[in-house]
Amino acid sequence: MTSLAQQLQRLALPQSDASLFSRDEVASLLFDPKEAATIDRDTAFAIGCTGLEELLGIDPSFEQFEAPLFSQLAKTLERSVQTKAVNKQLDENISLFLIHLSPYFLLKPAQKCLEWLIHRFHIHLYNQDSLIACVLPYHETRIFVRVIQLLKINNSKHRWFWLLPVKQSGVPLAKGTLITHCYKDLGFMDFICSLVTKSVKVFAEYPGSSAQLRVLLAFYASTIVSALVAAEDVSDNIIAKLFPYIQKGLKSSLPDYRAATYMIICQISVKVTMEDTFVNSLASQIIKTLTKIPSLIKDGLSCLIVLLQRQKPESLGKKPFPHLCNVPDLITILHGISETYDVSPLLRYMLPHLVVSIIHHVTGEETEGMDAIIFDMLLIYIFVTQYPRTLDVVLEEHLKEIADLKKQELFHQFVSLSTSGGKYQFLADSDTSLMLSLNHPLAPVRILAMNHLKKIMKTSKEGVDESFIKEAVLARLGDDNIDVVLSAISAFEIFKEHFSSEVTISNLLTLFQRAELSKNGEWYEVLKIAADILIKEEILSENDQLSNQVVVCLLPFMVINNDDTESAEMKIAIYLSKSGICSLHPLLRGWEEALENVIKSTKPGKLIGVANQKMIELLADNINLGDPSSMLKMVEDLISVGEEESFNLKQKVTFHVILSVLVSCCSSLKETHFPFAIRVFSLLQKKIKKLESVITAVEIPSEWHIELMLDRGIPVELWAHYVEELNSTQRVAVEDSVFLVFSLKKFIYALKAPKSFPKGDIWWNPEQLKEDSRDYLHLLIGLFEMMLNGADAVHFRVLMKLFIKVHLEDVFQLFKFCSVLWTYGSSLSNPLNCSVKTVLQTQALYVGCAMLSSQKTQCKHQLASISSPVVTSLLINLGSPIKEVRRAAIQCLQALSGVASPFYLIIDHLISKAEEITSDDAYVIQDLATLFEELQREKKLKSHQKLSETLKNLLSCVYSCPSYIAKDLMKVLQGVNGEITKPFFAAISDERVQQKLLRMLFDLLVNCKNSHCAQTVSSVFKGISVNAEQVRIELEPPDKAKPLGTVQQKRRQKMQQKKSQDLESVQEVGGSYWQRVTLILELLQHKKKLRSPQILVPTLFNLLSRCLEPLPQEQGNMEYTKQLILSCLLNICQKLSPDGGKIPKDILDEEKFNVELIVQCIRLSEMPQTHHHALLLLGTVAGIFPDKVLHNIMSIFTFMGANVMRLDDTYSFQVINKTVKMVIPALIQSDSGDSIEVSRNVEEIVVKIISVFVDALPHVPEHRRLPILVQLVDTLGAEKFLWILLILLFEQYVTKTVLAAAYGEKDAILEADTEFWFSVCCEFSVQHQIQSLMNILQYLLKLPEEKEETIPKAVSFNKSESQEEMLQVFNVETHTSKQLRHFKFLSVSFMSQLLSSNNFLKKVVESGGPEILKGLEERLLETVLGYISAVAQSMERNADKLTVKFWRALLSKAYDLLDKVNALLPTETFIPVIRGLVGNPLPSVRRKALDLLNNKLQQNISWKKTIVTRFLKLVPDLLAIVQRKKKEGEEEQAINRQTALYTLKLLCKNFGAENPDPFVPVLSTAVKLIAPERKEEKNVLGSALLCIAEVTSTLEALAIPQLPSLMPSLLTTMKNTSELVSSEVYLLSALAALQKVVETLPHFISPYLEGILSQVIHLEKITSEMGSASQANIRLTSLKKTLATTLAPRVLLPAIKKTYKQIEKNWKNHMGPFMSILQEHIGVMKKEELTSHQSQLTAFFLEALDFRAQHSENDLEEVGKTENCIIDCLVAMVVKLSEVTFRPLFFKLFDWAKTEDAPKDRLLTFYNLADCIAEKLKGLFTLFAGHLVKPFADTLNQVNISKTDEAFFDSENDPEKCCLLLQFILNCLYKIFLFDTQHFISKERAEALMMPLVDQLENRLGGEEKFQERVTKHLIPCIAQFSVAMADDSLWKPLNYQILLKTRDSSPKVRFAALITVLALAEKLKENYIVLLPESIPFLAELMEDECEEVEHQCQKTIQQLETVLGEPLQSYF
Repeated sequence: MTSLAQQLQRLALPQSDASLFSRDEVASLLFDPKEAATIDRDTAFAIGCTGLEELLGIDPSFEQFEAPLFSQLAKTLERSVQTKAVNKQLDENISLFLIHLSPYFLLKPAQKCLEWLIHRFHIHLYNQDSLIACVLPYHETRIFVRVIQLLKINNSKHRWFWLLPVKQSGVPLAKGTLITHCYKDLGFMDFICSLVTKSVKVFAEYPGSSAQLRVLLAFYASTIVSALVAAEDVSDNIIAKLFPYIQKGLKSSLPDYRAATYMIICQISVKVTMEDTFVNSLASQIIKTLTKIPSLIKDGLSCLIVLLQRQKPESLGKKPFPHLCNVPDLITILHGISETYDVSPLLRYMLPHLVVSIIHHVTGEETEGMDAIIFDMLLIYIFVTQYPRTLDVVLEEHLKEIADLKKQELFHQFVSLSTSGGKYQFLADSDTSLMLSLNHPLAPVRILAMNHLKKIMKTSKEGVDESFIKEAVLARLGDDNIDVVLSAISAFEIFKEHFSSEVTISNLLTLFQRAELSKNGEWYEVLKIAADILIKEEILSENDQLSNQVVVCLLPFMVINNDDTESAEMKIAIYLSKSGICSLHPLLRGWEEALENVIKSTKPGKLIGVANQKMIELLADNINLGDPSSMLKMVEDLISVGEEESFNLKQKVTFHVILSVLVSCCSSLKETHFPFAIRVFSLLQKKIKKLESVITAVEIPSEWHIELMLDRGIPVELWAHYVEELNSTQRVAVEDSVFLVFSLKKFIYALKAPKSFPKGDIWWNPEQLKEDSRDYLHLLIGLFEMMLNGADAVHFRVLMKLFIKVHLEDVFQLFKFCSVLWTYGSSLSNPLNCSVKTVLQTQALYVGCAMLSSQKTQCKHQLASISSPVVTSLLINLGSPIKEVRRAAIQCLQALSGVASPFYLIIDHLISKAEEITSDDAYVIQDLATLFEELQREKKLKSHQKLSETLKNLLSCVYSCPSYIAKDLMKVLQGVNGEITKPFFAAISDERVQQKLLRMLFDLLVNCKNSHCAQTVSSVFKGISVNAEQVRIELEPPDKAKPLGTVQQKRRQKMQQKKSQDLESVQEVGGSYWQRVTLILELLQHKKKLRSPQILVPTLFNLLSRCLEPLPQEQGNMEYTKQLILSCLLNICQKLSPDGGKIPKDILDEEKFNVELIVQCIRLSEMPQTHHHALLLLGTVAGIFPDKVLHNIMSIFTFMGANVMRLDDTYSFQVINKTVKMVIPALIQSDSGDSIEVSRNVEEIVVKIISVFVDALPHVPEHRRLPILVQLVDTLGAEKFLWILLILLFEQYVTKTVLAAAYGEKDAILEADTEFWFSVCCEFSVQHQIQSLMNILQYLLKLPEEKEETIPKAVSFNKSESQEEMLQVFNVETHTSKQLRHFKFLSVSFMSQLLSSNNFLKKVVESGGPEILKGLEERLLETVLGYISAVAQSMERNADKLTVKFWRALLSKAYDLLDKVNALLPTETFIPVIRGLVGNPLPSVRRKALDLLNNKLQQNISWKKTIVTRFLKLVPDLLAIVQRKKKEGEEEQAINRQTALYTLKLLCKNFGAENPDPFVPVLSTAVKLIAPERKEEKNVLGSALLCIAEVTSTLEALAIPQLPSLMPSLLTTMKNTSELVSSEVYLLSALAALQKVVETLPHFISPYLEGILSQVIHLEKITSEMGSASQANIRLTSLKKTLATTLAPRVLLPAIKKTYKQIEKNWKNHMGPFMSILQEHIGVMKKEELTSHQSQLTAFFLEALDFRAQHSENDLEEVGKTENCIIDCLVAMVVKLSEVTFRPLFFKLFDWAKTEDAPKDRLLTFYNLADCIAEKLKGLFTLFAGHLVKPFADTLNQVNISKTDEAFFDSENDPEKCCLLLQFILNCLYKIFLFDTQHFISKERAEALMMPLVDQLENRLGGEEKFQERVTKHLIPCIAQFSVAMADDSLWKPLNYQILLKTRDSSPKVRFAALITVLALAEKLKENYIVLLPESIPFLAELMEDECEEVEHQCQKTIQQLETVLGEPLQSYF
């Protein structure tokens, strides 16, 4: 860029900046430039105002900027066109605002305000300096960068060009860069300093505003001081630049500003050498302004000392001295400073002036404002305290030089000003001199005095007051010289008896409190003596409180804080541990030995950590093991110590030890003592809060983060590091913080949830929790808040992770906890005794949001469900008055968006209103109310249901949630180390050494209390290879308490009488022994490297035998031990025989394996786990020693049935499976098949085993039953034993289930059981199932008929069979006869159901279809038929007994079974079987056979020809049944004949079409059956009729010969209506037969047609009463259609005419059906047929239409209905005629009606007909209607009673007929007008009709009601349409006028009707009516004031509607 361009750019005004004219990109702080371009001014203004409003809530001083910068005026102000003065004022306002804004710059509201100022006032261009001044303190933030990027600073000459890298890189400004620029650019330094002065000046107007300046002043101090430090050479220019601001700072009353100034002065003093005058001036100003801010006096003095120390001026002069002396507490402050720093530079200035002042006072000269005595005392005090030895030497020398007595006296007076007036007097035996000596300031003098006092004590001189000695000794014990104290304590020891124990202990403990061993090692001797005296105090062993006090005081000296064993601290710690104090108090028990071991075993450098950690563990254990009450007092004392402030190293280390002990003691035995835990947590919380700023800022190395997650104490290394840091007096707070973090970690682990804590509840309800649970929740909240507050630090985030893992690992528990935090703020009762503030609530919501977002969908689904409190809690928070809470809550809900939830309606709805809810706390209440109200109006049922469910789910929370949540919910809804290794152990050649090592390992395991130690032992044992013999030795009991070997010996011992003491001692030994055994057995569980494990078997059985009768107090432990023993035995068996086979005898002898003991173990134990272990062991042993197990097999399975099978867990199920798999095969293999006896024995055992399982089944969990039985049968062999299982299941149902079932539940239970039996069967192959069914049937045959019989009669056995004993499955002897019968029935019923069940059929299909049954099906059929035969015989034998019903039912079930078997049979086999059964002599058998055949025929199958032939051969047999007549079983005969007829029908339907001949005799037989003389049973007749229908439709022409016999019988049947009505089936059968005959042979039924029509018409009444949807009605309709459509007109019409003659006599209900047949017939007639028959039809209709005239006196409505039927029929013919053929017909009808002699009623008929034809023909009717106009007009006048009084009809009901006539005429005219497209209404016709029509408005014929109805429904529509049809305005006017004239009629009704007619006319003519309006207005105006209110009201209404129609206002015309 050229220099000219640069100059021009500098001169350019901001308003000429190109960016201001850019529409694509706009400068913005909050938005992207492109996005900002889319934001209009109103939006930006709204953002700014929102920000200002929020700032006003924080700081009211912002109110002054509302008018100039944030008003509507400011919104329209454009600064680029304003005057210089206006812009200057604006700049001042902006600058002032930015100063006010700076403290809040990082807040969102402040940024919103800046956004407005940038948008409106372009402050990034106009006010760059002010803007940078506002944001500069925040230069290390991202938002600072964002501001800099708005500035135009690209020009290198620009003041802020140095910030260009920040703008370009987007990286915040580094502190170093800022500091460098500060000392290099003095203008920038001046900018910072002046910024501070401006801000201080601005904020000075607002009291209490120092907090707002804190950030700026911190920035100022850090920047200027750092710049001074960084500058290599601080020039005079820098000092000159800074000095004015330093002066202002010293004058300021703001503490922070003054402190910053002091820091700058100190740094200048260090860095620069200044001239004395400058230093004097600066020091003088510091001194003069010291007292203005009392809190900074110490800092000001320190600054002054640094200045004087570094600059060393010769003198400051006299003036500052008085000001310095006026400083309050100057001596005390200087004394405090002098303890740490050198104050001599200040004293060097003060002392000369001080001495001068004193001298002036002595000589009588006044001192400026000073009290002489104060300065005398001050001077002496300074000499005595600071320089005592120098003073002593000087005084002694001076005293030697003074000879004059007066001078000596003066000198003594001077010395007496101090506290040692008698210091150099001779020590005599008087009290006074001794007392002065004891209090002498010189230590040697005091020692001499003490020695003198000791001599007095020893010699016991009289005259010395005892109280004086006690006071003197106690006073010297508090001496500040250790030699004096040592002398005093030896004196105390001598005089100890004179002191009370309390005084002794109190004073000695005070010594311990004063002792500082680190500063002076001589204290060691003092403390030794003190400790010795203390321990000898007898009272300590009696008084717990005093002993606690001593321990608490001595504990800091016992804590190790030094590695050097020769140091005084270490020596006293060791001395105290050995002094006896450890045995004195239970808290310290064992510390002497522990410390000794630690010192011996610990490496240098680790002693502090190891010792302190050991002390923590020891103290915690002692507290936990000690007496609870006394230890609780001790704990309280420890807490008191912890709460005290600690200053030195010893106290700090002690504090951390005590804190660790307290934390460790919070929980003992997995339970927390909560009141104590709360005290401890309170202490921890207080300490952490005190170090809050440090603890969050400290950086704990990342390698320690893993340690933070582990459950162990403070790391050893940390202790040493802590002590080292404290010794160097660095980072004390930091190190304390680290320790507190670790203590907090330990507390998290120590805290345990109480047992009463309801983790399973939906809500954690603080109001209902027990005390412990409340305390636990209180602590959880405290921990959570603490870690959240420190979340900026990584270690706190790690602790948060640990906290969640330990206490809230389950995500649902976590959110229950979150829900408490979200809602607890509403609780007024505060049951948890803690407060959840809004900040914590908001933080918890944001944490919850983050957690929710990270969850998987399934988890979110559960969290958003009814069983979770999340949604309800969040919903409540949406109504919070705090905006940030609402914002956080809505974000949480957004995380649940799209999740399937019962609350999704509410969630989705609220998310869409997020912004409104955030802005307004009441919005959610209104919005939910609106939501429910809106959805209530929805018509859809689903919406209602979903809404209802949502609301129900919400409200259901109220019952379980805390009351405060319920309250808020209602508010929201108110609108609604080294180890022994394997190589090491193996390398030991001596087995005895190995044995000893092993024993030590086991001993260590028994005695250790450390879990880590136990884990180590376990891993060591697991790794080494051990001989089983070594383990066996360890399992043997010790000789002194060796238990007896067997149970028998034990019992014998019990018989002997022994003393109880002996028993107790045995129990004690036994207890420790069993503990050892248990631990060894636990180790053996996972031991793989065990040599010769079989050695352990006898020992383990020996142990097991002892376990079976344990000592009473060991009962609880023995079960677990048994399980371990059994598990070890199982492991050994599996190791010795991995494949489950037999083990050689030389490895393990069978005799050593005591199976009986295992079985006994099962019997005696009550624990399921023990049973499982024993059964698993027996299962394994069954393969190894099968014989031993078989002897006990029934015991095993009996036990399993009674116990294990009832348990519902996977492990028990696996145990059962494994036992069955292992034990049963051994049983099955024992049956080799060689011996019948052995086989029968095995079978009997199997029956018993299955019986056990079946008996146990009701107690087995339902989902376990099927797998258990399937496994059992699979193992036994389904082919042989499945049938036994089924029989036992049936037996169980019959004998137990039925008895237990409640009344009414038996069917449901049987159905459920049957389904279960199906499931069992279908788990096996189809072949096995079929075989089992045959086995069951054969077994049923063997059972007796009744219980009394022993051999069944149905089956005869040969001798050998009868002798052979039947296998006892169902024991007849133990069951009743009823149970036997029930059992048989249930068995057969089940088999039948099985064969037809879906499960079985599916199994057949899956196995390959019916082909797999080949061979089996014949055997099965044979078995079933054999059984049926046997049952039939039994039924005959029992025919005269009560049981006959049972045998019938059983036979029926057997037939049903046969059905199901047949369904499985191929058809080739089926037909011969059925043919045989059809010929069976028993009627029931025959019927069953027919049913089977019918079922087969109904299957939709394509049959082969050979099969069809076989089927047809059955016809003769079936006809024989139909014709058969026997006396017996008449009812069954009828059923059989009926069934046979049905079978013949099916055969005909299936095969008749292709094979008609065999069915001719069938039709003949059926026709004979329906003959009236036969009088057959109605059901047989019905079947015969159906058979006739089917055969006739199939035979067709072959059926003609039968018609003469068939039709008369059929019609006779249909005439007998009473029988037809009584049986709908009979009626349907008759209709079906008739329809089929008519359909099939329409050309051959003409002789019977009249009869058919008559019957059809009569039946219509019967069927219509049954309902239109009834089958009879449908079938009759179909028959009528068949008659109408299939018969030729030549056949049907004559029959119609004849039938009409008959019907006319009884026309009611018959004319409609009759005419419907003719109407349908005409509809299907062809044109030529219609033409040829037209004259015939015309004659018929003329006759029929005269119906009304012939029945003129009948009911008009009934006659009308009938007439309408005739007219409909005629219209059907009319529509088929041409114009040529219709015209003569129409005129013929017209003449028929109008002839002179014709009855007037014909006019009614004709006009009704004309109306119907007009409706049908529509526009075509106008071709014929011309002749009707005049008659219509005449008739209208004739029936108008306003014109004539004559009656039109010569009848009583003349008015009704006239009304009807008018209706027909008006309707007909309306249709003519409506469909007129050919301009039918000519002028002549219009004029002819106009007046008759309009006059009808006055015709009140029929009364008011009829008149009103006629006018509104018929007349007005007719007149309106008449006007449309005219289509001529010349005709409209007279019409309109005539109507208007009617508005002046005397009758209001007529006027009203005329008004409506006018309106109707206007609505039809629309805008054309405007031409008629002028003449209408006067009439309407009259009506506006009509006397009738109704007319007047209607008029107004009419005018309004006219305005709407015409679109013009009419009101102006009235």
